[in-house]
Amino acid sequence: MISKTKIKYIQSLGQKKFRDKEKMFIVEGPKIIHELLLSEQVNIVEVIALKEWITENQQYLGSLPVTEVQPYELEKLSQLSVPNKVIALVEQFDRSVIQPAGNEVILALDCIQDPGNLGTIIRIADWFAISRIVCSHDCADVYNPKVVQSSMGSILRIPVFYCDLQSWLQQQGNTRIFAAVMEGQPVNNTDINDKAIIVLGNESKGISKEVLESVNVRITIPGKGKAESLNVAVAAGIILSHLT
Repeated sequence: MISKTKIKYIQSLGQKKFRDKEKMFIVEGPKIIHELLLSEQVNIVEVIALKEWITENQQYLGSLPVTEVQPYELEKLSQLSVPNKVIALVEQFDRSVIQPAGNEVILALDCIQDPGNLGTIIRIADWFAISRIVCSHDCADVYNPKVVQSSMGSILRIPVFYCDLQSWLQQQGNTRIFAAVMEGQPVNNTDINDKAIIVLGNESKGISKEVLESVNVRITIPGKGKAESLNVAVAAGIILSHLT
């Protein structure tokens, strides 16, 4: 049984302001939470789940606080259209300090506002072993439930930082900065090595003029059809597939 106070608390974590105040976020679904339970990099505060899930996963729970709920209670707590057996309350990661770029490939996101796009980009970055993602302050919140869900667990492995992106890029010394734009040199003819920052811009407006001032190379994905543009997450996948 779960109290009304706890239900209200968990529901409030759907709001960024409350998440930031509590330094907590929600993770949902058996697959992602199984990864959480096996990870040493996260601090799970509590697990709330159906009886069948608790029984099946008892060996992974150890001394974690676990609350058993009924399906109708889980439905009240879930941020998903179809609740999926289990919810975990997790402490936010400590990512207050952003190190300068080193011998690595970093994704820089300028005003990516759709949570689904951000989550998918995090997942794609994980697939291509990108070391980290640096976001402008006006990007979607990495702890938004839709971001967490669409990342499919990659949020646990890819650090995501927020900063004044223009200022941060200007401080990156001799690291080459590439910008994905509509008109640039074809990405398939561009040498993007292991010391680079790749900038992706807003879904409708692209990269801001201020951020573009810090860019060394403008790149584009050659197209053959008549579509006006590509989804930003799709573009991220194509560009990263050309890493040398």
